[in-house]
Amino acid sequence: MNHYKLIVAYDGTDYAGWQSQGNGKSVAEALCRSFESVFRVQPFLHGVSRTDAGVHAVGQVVWLKADLDLDPDQLKFAWNNRIDRSIVIRSVQAVSREYRSMQEVIEKTYFYHFFTSRPLPFLARYGWYCDHRLDLDKLRGALQIFVGTHDFRSYCTGDEWEDTVRTINSIELVTLPKIQMYRIVVKGPRFLRYMIRRIVGSCIQVASHSKMEIGYLKKVLDELDPEQCLRNAPSRGLMLYRIKYLGDGFDDDKETQINLF
Repeated sequence: MNHYKLIVAYDGTDYAGWQSQGNGKSVAEALCRSFESVFRVQPFLHGVSRTDAGVHAVGQVVWLKADLDLDPDQLKFAWNNRIDRSIVIRSVQAVSREYRSMQEVIEKTYFYHFFTSRPLPFLARYGWYCDHRLDLDKLRGALQIFVGTHDFRSYCTGDEWEDTVRTINSIELVTLPKIQMYRIVVKGPRFLRYMIRRIVGSCIQVASHSKMEIGYLKKVLDELDPEQCLRNAPSRGLMLYRIKYLGDGFDDDKETQINLF
């Protein structure tokens, strides 16, 4: 068996997430089917982040194990020629069997994109159109409530049996004026399912209502109750941008970075 590390990008619009939940085609299934059709070998794939239905990625890390001895560039070229057009394998690196177990994810970067005016058609599927007035300064203040280590039980699906304490290293609101888009950049080592979308949705909800105070979000956070009336931001605005590993120079290569929009 040979082991490879991939950086994969995909438009998640037409997929039921990275891993199928029985309700549609998954990104992992599309990768596996195309791999088998090209190389006549069944692969084992593991995606580091299990993105949900409709969520996009430009920096998904995928571990590949297959009974195949092929140069990484040849593998990348042949596989990309057969795969769905909504998926691109950006890089392939041959690694040892022990490589994956030695790595530690130190930070994941997610983007959440939204618009405050009707977007161009070819951008609309990558962001949430908020058709109500937003106080952007209030939004920035609301987002900062979640920086640091907190119990995010109120901001997840409620189905988690694991510890719901997570750390957010930073949250930044960036303006992309040329296309009238805004980007919320969220960085942290691990996230719960729906956590980012609930944070974004609730912060935009507060920022669009003059009578709602930022302190309401802190109150919800402290209540540790997932049965909250929080707005869940649409999945189309969420994008996995980067996964960074401790001591892994490969992830610091320019190939893993990309300028979006």
